[in-house]
Amino acid sequence: MSAPLVVAIVPGSPADHAGLRPGDSVRRVNGRIPRDVIEWRLWSDEAVVGLEVLRDGMDVEVDVRKRAGEPLGADVSSALFDRVRTCDNHCEFCFIYQLPKGLRRSLYLKDDDYRLSFLYGNFTTLTRFTESDLERVVTEGLSPLHVSIHATDGALRARMLRNPRGATSLRWLRALLDHGIEVRGQLVICPGVNDGPALDDTFAGILDEYPELSSVAVVPLGISRFNPESAMRPHTPEEAAAVVDAVEDWQDIYLVAVGRRMVHAADEYYLMAGRAFPSAHAYDGFPMHEDGIGMARTFELEFRGRVDDTTGVRRGFFAAADAGACGPGAALPPNPAAYTGLRAAPTASVALGPRRDAPIGVLSGALGARVVGPLIGSLRRDDVRVIPVENRFFGGNTGVTGLLTAADLTRVLATEPAGHRYLLPDVCLSDDGRFLDGGAVADLPHPVEVVATDGHALRRALGSP
Repeated sequence: MSAPLVVAIVPGSPADHAGLRPGDSVRRVNGRIPRDVIEWRLWSDEAVVGLEVLRDGMDVEVDVRKRAGEPLGADVSSALFDRVRTCDNHCEFCFIYQLPKGLRRSLYLKDDDYRLSFLYGNFTTLTRFTESDLERVVTEGLSPLHVSIHATDGALRARMLRNPRGATSLRWLRALLDHGIEVRGQLVICPGVNDGPALDDTFAGILDEYPELSSVAVVPLGISRFNPESAMRPHTPEEAAAVVDAVEDWQDIYLVAVGRRMVHAADEYYLMAGRAFPSAHAYDGFPMHEDGIGMARTFELEFRGRVDDTTGVRRGFFAAADAGACGPGAALPPNPAAYTGLRAAPTASVALGPRRDAPIGVLSGALGARVVGPLIGSLRRDDVRVIPVENRFFGGNTGVTGLLTAADLTRVLATEPAGHRYLLPDVCLSDDGRFLDGGAVADLPHPVEVVATDGHALRRALGSP
């Protein structure tokens, strides 16, 4: 177990006044060894916080006195101080198995850790969940959690996870709901496996066994060109339409039975099926916006100025603690499990050269272009165009903007004219400006402006009222 390392101190905070410094390694908090940032935050909320610190090779005691619940004002470098609980499933649809060699090591780490489910919205299968985990979740109120269900039939779920515990581990889902923990579910749909009648059975099973679920995201499997499983394939348009039909039919049933639509199909399904996106009210407040449910609709509302705020869901940690470790607006430490660095918060546009009145090219993944294109077309501006970027790096059915790489952007931009303004959504970049393939914004053949991935930001960047 590693000790939390202090990386930043808020000036004037209790930690600052007590003499805590960046670089301090905190061995104990009030005599206890924290396992993760959750315990760090809980214990540092106390009125008197005694810290045992290693500083420059010497043991130092730092006593912090403050109001109970007042932020300590110290940010630490990681979310987990013990080992990440890795996933022992072998799902044939797992995208991590489909990654090429040579990417960042963290991208190949599969987690099945309920703490990362709470902190970041990572999905857990509960196959490694225990009684002690349940006790901690309930005692500390770690809610919401995010659970991969895939199928409620035990045999089918075990087959999909390639783990016999897949048949029994949903008992923990029932236990979580029994104790009042909010749970958001997910179904990854694999054609010929858990779609069709199996999907209807799962929807019926959810209604019968887990009606307290907050919401359930229905998402298509992703296939890269490195996919090792011959049985896994993309949906046909007809299969996608059948999934949308099933979701919408069951929404009507859930609405009557439990008072909410419960299940929602990913935006990708509507694009694949050639269907219009549901109206905003049909998303029940967009509880799974960050999982690709309703992103297109909220982007449209933002772009057209029909909502004042940028839509987004604050993850469980922020719902439980209004301020991060460093106070309001502070971010969590990097997710240690398959962390891509994709931003969850908007960043400011960065202009790198071309004049402001130059023609504009909006870069987007193939799927995103189908959403952004009609919106920009509605402006009736000859100086603005959308530039779809085919994802050849991952290949397969990879079309989301968040998985664009420097290699593909370089290939496309090399054919575009110099002197134009090129807008790039920040969702495909890490916090230090790196793409998934390790390339940087500065390596691209033309200067680009990095723009926050929301409708308000794009409209501002276009200079539209």
